[in-house]
Amino acid sequence: MAKSPESEHPIKAYGYAARDTSGVLSPLTFSRRATGDKDVRFKVLYCGICHSDLHFIKNEWGVTTYPITPGHEIVGIVTEVGSKVEKFKVGDKVGVGCIVGSCNSCESCAKDLESYCPKQILTYGYIDHDGTRTYGGYSDHMVADEHFVLRWPENLPLDSGAPLLCAGITTYSPLRHFGLDKPGVKVGVVGLGGLGHAAVKFAKAFGAEVTVFSTTPAKKQEAVEGLKADHFIVSKDQKQMQSAASTLDGIIDTVSASHSIAPLLNALKPDGKLVLVGAPEKSFDLAAFSLITGRKMVAGSATGGLKETQEMLDFAAKHGITADIELIPIDYVNTAMGRMLKSDVKYRFVIDVANSLKAP
Repeated sequence: MAKSPESEHPIKAYGYAARDTSGVLSPLTFSRRATGDKDVRFKVLYCGICHSDLHFIKNEWGVTTYPITPGHEIVGIVTEVGSKVEKFKVGDKVGVGCIVGSCNSCESCAKDLESYCPKQILTYGYIDHDGTRTYGGYSDHMVADEHFVLRWPENLPLDSGAPLLCAGITTYSPLRHFGLDKPGVKVGVVGLGGLGHAAVKFAKAFGAEVTVFSTTPAKKQEAVEGLKADHFIVSKDQKQMQSAASTLDGIIDTVSASHSIAPLLNALKPDGKLVLVGAPEKSFDLAAFSLITGRKMVAGSATGGLKETQEMLDFAAKHGITADIELIPIDYVNTAMGRMLKSDVKYRFVIDVANSLKAP
């Protein structure tokens, strides 16, 4: 008989979990493994709320096993390290992002691309090496192999830096990989939410000329004046879209709702790249001539590997890049999910875990 979450491991843990497809989160007592030789245990201080959390707790991707404790934008302070840990000590500030394990032997792992390992272990809702499931950062503490723990830069804020562990690396990685990280490159960003605002900040820090595409005209001021984007296009306005035709070297599409990509392809120069980082439920319609006539590319990108994620954090600290956040107590999390579904947040909720999650 399978053990209960509370009895799987020897170390008691406490957090918030969803128990069915309603996605309603409520307190859960569960357990975490004892600290292994290569493990780092840390007290969770802050955890960002990602749109993927909402997909998972409602089983919208069809892979969820309940109960599920989400959260993969996790920042904390080390409380214990294993005997063979080399990179961290008690008292260090650390982060854990989207993955906590991989096979360590495939081609992707050898290239520091653990996020593309076919046996990657996600931070929550997946089966760990020992056969038990993983629980995320909506909880009082975490334990992870030191390879998947990130050193937190001293001058990077903990609360507003936390979303960089997903939203940050998910946009930084494609900008770097697809050559959109050069001064003067013309980059489009579709959507101005948690991912989109991070994409704008990183692209601007690289020296790119940035155009934001949004269905909401009211977001022009926050895009141009707040985030310093160079241009703003209302994607529902055909005249504005036509004015952007053949102007961009690449586009980072962050939208997770269903939408047409044909108009975005028209905005690309020849050899332009449309990179999808959002994950809509429905498939896209793709006209072959939209690609053929400009030798254009439609690509996808997930989060980066651990080496690149550390590089991203260091870059963010150097350039003063953080997420724009609304800090909340954990008992507000269900309200926050509802607001996030309506895009009623600028631009990322972050849970003040240490000051609001109290074990019974």
